[in-house]
Amino acid sequence: MGARARFWLTYAVVAALVTIPFSVTLFFVWLDMDEVQRNLLRMIAPHWLPIGTAVTVLSLVLAGVALHRLYRVYVQGLAAMAEQLDVMRTAPSGFRIPSFGPPEVRRVAEAANRLAEAKEAAATEVQARIDEAKRSAVAERNRLAALMAQLDEAVVVCNPDGRVLLYNEAARQLVAAFVGEQTAVAATSALGLGRTVFTWIDPAVLGHALDTVNARLQAGDTAPRARFVIVAPTGRVARVRVAPVTASGETTMSGFVLVIDDVTEMLEREAQRSQVLFEMTEGNRASLANVQMAVEMLGQPDLSPELGARFRDVIARELTVMRTRLDRAVNEVRETLATRWPREPIAVSELVALAERFVSERLSVTVRLECDAVADHWVAADAFSWLRMVAALVERLRDDYDADPIRFRVRPDGKGWIHWDLVWHGGALSSEIVSSWELEPVVVRGERYPFTVREVLERHGAAMWFDRVKARHEAFLRLAIAEEAVAPKPHGSVGEQQTSVTPAGQERETERPLFFDFDLFAWGAHVGDLDNRRLSELAYTVFDTETTGLRPSEGDEIIQIGAVRIVNGRVLREEAFEQLIDPQRPLAKESIAIHGIQPEMLVGQPTAEVVLPLFHRYAEGTVLVAHNAAFDMRFLELKEAKLGIRFDQPVLDTLLLAYFLFPNQDSNRLEALAERFGIRILGRHTALGDAIVTAEAFVKMIPLLEERGVRTLKAAREAAQQTYLAKLRY
Repeated sequence: MGARARFWLTYAVVAALVTIPFSVTLFFVWLDMDEVQRNLLRMIAPHWLPIGTAVTVLSLVLAGVALHRLYRVYVQGLAAMAEQLDVMRTAPSGFRIPSFGPPEVRRVAEAANRLAEAKEAAATEVQARIDEAKRSAVAERNRLAALMAQLDEAVVVCNPDGRVLLYNEAARQLVAAFVGEQTAVAATSALGLGRTVFTWIDPAVLGHALDTVNARLQAGDTAPRARFVIVAPTGRVARVRVAPVTASGETTMSGFVLVIDDVTEMLEREAQRSQVLFEMTEGNRASLANVQMAVEMLGQPDLSPELGARFRDVIARELTVMRTRLDRAVNEVRETLATRWPREPIAVSELVALAERFVSERLSVTVRLECDAVADHWVAADAFSWLRMVAALVERLRDDYDADPIRFRVRPDGKGWIHWDLVWHGGALSSEIVSSWELEPVVVRGERYPFTVREVLERHGAAMWFDRVKARHEAFLRLAIAEEAVAPKPHGSVGEQQTSVTPAGQERETERPLFFDFDLFAWGAHVGDLDNRRLSELAYTVFDTETTGLRPSEGDEIIQIGAVRIVNGRVLREEAFEQLIDPQRPLAKESIAIHGIQPEMLVGQPTAEVVLPLFHRYAEGTVLVAHNAAFDMRFLELKEAKLGIRFDQPVLDTLLLAYFLFPNQDSNRLEALAERFGIRILGRHTALGDAIVTAEAFVKMIPLLEERGVRTLKAAREAAQQTYLAKLRY
């Protein structure tokens, strides 16, 4: 029997105790009266009965008010305090039960808070010992994370079911390009923690590779590997290497590692080189045959002048064709060499500072810098070859023209080029000398490098020439290099959106993010009956919407949708979904006051017909969770028929679950839950902000539900239906 039912039972007992003695007494008095007394009572009863009834009713009301107050303070107050005690176990340290009510109840709250303080002190000491014991393992894991994050290769680690448990940013970018997704929002649907790799790798191909690796492992191979190639619908080609993950000394795979290289451009270059080689051999063979025939004919003594002219034209034409083929082959080789010489974006100011340090240390030449105008400019350069080319030029200027000191005057020309002038006072150069320097190998202090100045310039798309200012007796050798149109994005940006990523339980320490959860090695995403799965084993998509109004059935539309995933009890903020939507209808002023989204913010945004199928893919294979889910789900359901999709996965409502867990609290709104669980609210009334708060609250609810006997998805759905709010419809 619930507390509320017990209250009404108590009230009924009190009412009976108030009315039954009076009624019994009146009954026996009536029996003891004679007829005259009864007639007299009948005469005066109509006058006094209303007063007696009113007094009785008033007494019952006053008794009910007093009883309800006692119930609120002692019964419901203590029940609410018990709920707060449950929350205290999962809330962050420092959470305390508010002290309210009469002194007896306050003393209970104060005693509970003192107990919590003692428990937290003991837990802090124990945790310190645990942290000390785990420090070595954590350091090893951090080093692994740092190493993986810095790799340029795409790396994906999976458990035996093919579920992703680790990937780096290079992998996310590669998979996004591989599956043809241009935004981080869409790419997250293809690669994410707990998602299967079989959405973009053929299961048969990967299965064969794993069988090969496993067979070699069983045969005693200590480092088994397998390779295969996958081709995307977009036409891109990737080469995949597979290696097993095993425990020390075991021959059973507990997972596997995929190292993926996009070889599309390499194959295209190989095809181009093959075509050029074919043309150089077969095409020139035909041309040489024509030239040979023409030369033989020209040697005929009786050849007419007209035919001689025609054969000479044949020779000239074929030589022109051969020259064109040769030029194309040279350009192809040059481009190939350039692609094999990697260039990385670097700030011009940083490159100049490196050159100044390199020249000063290697050549003992005084270098003065003039590069304030390039503070925000970037170039793509191979610093190794560029610095040595500059040093070689400075050494030649010092030795041949006594150029010491020398100035590095670096500035943009306003047309997309950076002019890097080596300025000195002294003798002038000639164009012939500059040309000869270009052809010479780069040499710095007697150390010869396997490239010439011209090769360095060509591979940077740069140029070099000499000029002078006679009025100032100043000469300079100018290096012109193209600047990057914009500063490069930090490694980790994908498409239009970038999210900050932090490995579980760690602060972000590197620029290149890494996404991992090693606990997923033991996590299996079984496809059995979801209703009988434990809540802690399920993957969830927690979402929220902002809308034009509150009446979906009357034409209101979604204007923003945000979502995060929960895998293995962890909220994956780095794999968030967030998108504004053009509703193609006006926004109600009341809704603008709530979410703050102005109509002009929605101009040019995709419509629901574009966004909702992406969200459907993002949420595929997970349980949907929302706060007041009936409202948000109604908007999705109204679009299903038009878009040809169905959100048919199970749905959990944190509002209903909160009323199941905390029926005695004054409020179970999202803000109240956040305060109760110690969750910091960022971006309230934005779809993603509310989704994150809901996800964090739901993670805190799971252990409380399990303690109440709600351990499976089916039990959670049934518990939610027990609340009166479950009857609301939109």
